[in-house]
Amino acid sequence: MKKMKLVVIEDEVKIARMIKDYLEKEGASVSLARDGASGLQQAREEAPHLVILDLMLPDINGLEICRRLRQQSDVPIIMLTAKSQETDRVVGLEMGADDYITKPFSLAELAARVRAVLRRTRVPESRQNHGEKILTRGPFALDIENHQVKKGPQEILLTPTEFSLLAFMARSPGRVFSRLQLLEACLGEAYSGYERSIDTHIRNLRKKIETNPAHPEHIITVFGLGYKFQVPANPGDPSKGMLHGEGSSGSGM
Repeated sequence: MKKMKLVVIEDEVKIARMIKDYLEKEGASVSLARDGASGLQQAREEAPHLVILDLMLPDINGLEICRRLRQQSDVPIIMLTAKSQETDRVVGLEMGADDYITKPFSLAELAARVRAVLRRTRVPESRQNHGEKILTRGPFALDIENHQVKKGPQEILLTPTEFSLLAFMARSPGRVFSRLQLLEACLGEAYSGYERSIDTHIRNLRKKIETNPAHPEHIITVFGLGYKFQVPANPGDPSKGMLHGEGSSGSGM
């Protein structure tokens, strides 16, 4: 976490200060914002490596801030929420957050989540483990070094989590991965028990890369097993191009 710049948007002064003190001991540089408007401005001006964002703020709520940031940035976002309902967590992820953590939480767990998200943005690890600089699959060209993806001539803005999922599956087209496998490979062991969050990230990824997200051609659900990446033999016809004799699948979640 050394040399990483973080912005924490949290209106509870005691919690914000505890987060700042703990993460700075881990080597990060942390700036605080106590409301949504100033937090949004800091996140835009300071270009942080990661934003920790409280859901309930006195002016602009965390979901709206997340939505606005996602319109112009792929900065990793971890949402803090006192709400534990599944719908609240899903909405946060669908707005583009990379992760969520429910209050009360331990500072050690938060730090582990921060490290896991930042790890997904580090280029040297990806290159060391897999070697490629440009990964080409069908219409997609994934720039592993710069965490960028193009579909034909069009560049697609993905969050670090979405890019990690796409790159991981695209390296083994046709192979079916369980939610747990995707979770461990792309998010890390700090996310044990959060398998269903993968479904939300997959939905977000489909919205960005598929021509018709309701009938995906590339990120395919294999019912009862998980997900796979494929390149249809005849683009536009998802019934073709099944690889390695996989069974029938559908659009899924």
